[in-house]
Amino acid sequence: MAETTYETIVVEKDGRVARLWLNRPDVRNAFNAVMIRELRDALRALGGDEALRVVILSGRGTSFCAGADLNWMREIIRFSYDQNLAESLELAALHWELYSLPKPTIARVNGPAIGGGAGFLSACDIAVASTDAVFGLSEVKIGLVPACIAPYVVRRIGESRARQYFLTGERIDARRACEIGLVHAVAEPEKLDGKVGEWVGLLLSSGPEAVAKAKELLRKVPGMDAAEVRRFTAEMIAGLRTSPEGQEGMAAFLEKRKPRWTA
Repeated sequence: MAETTYETIVVEKDGRVARLWLNRPDVRNAFNAVMIRELRDALRALGGDEALRVVILSGRGTSFCAGADLNWMREIIRFSYDQNLAESLELAALHWELYSLPKPTIARVNGPAIGGGAGFLSACDIAVASTDAVFGLSEVKIGLVPACIAPYVVRRIGESRARQYFLTGERIDARRACEIGLVHAVAEPEKLDGKVGEWVGLLLSSGPEAVAKAKELLRKVPGMDAAEVRRFTAEMIAGLRTSPEGQEGMAAFLEKRKPRWTA
């Protein structure tokens, strides 16, 4: 297993799977400016690694991510508007890069995911939570809003639930998080890795190019008008049908065998 250690994160590569660890367990993996920059750097590298098929995001220790680091908040409270805008744009860029990564992403939510932590998991494709996890969008309690994470949380749980939790800041337990669609599955702590492994297996059985195109489809189609979407979707499926991966996948289906990418 190859490992790359940063100041605040660790990247492990094991064959076709990479694990991206938030590595500040002493502060419950709260993020600061350093972590934001390091995560962006790591995601760029992972996105360009053709050998990788799945990226798992999780936190070291007992927390997934407790949101913004208190010491960082003590700094930014003294920042000017322009300084705050620059920091916020970095955070917004991180969430977009996680959301638009061409590899499928799984959030392994091993513990509390508060504020920006809930944003990280919402920007992932799949989220699997421990029953010990608790969630919160509690920024209003300190006079703020979940601004940079809002696009991803709203897409995940819908406007109605987002209104409820953005405005009240109430805590959400793991079972409720699954009911409202914030996470896709819940497992007891000792079974969390097994459940994540099941999702990894499902993703590895899918064509890697098709997965990347499916993510592009989901990202772009909602913003297109009727004429654009007809052309875009027709061109996409025509391109995939004539691509090496599409040809192999259709041949494998017709020949009743597994496609080569599953080997």
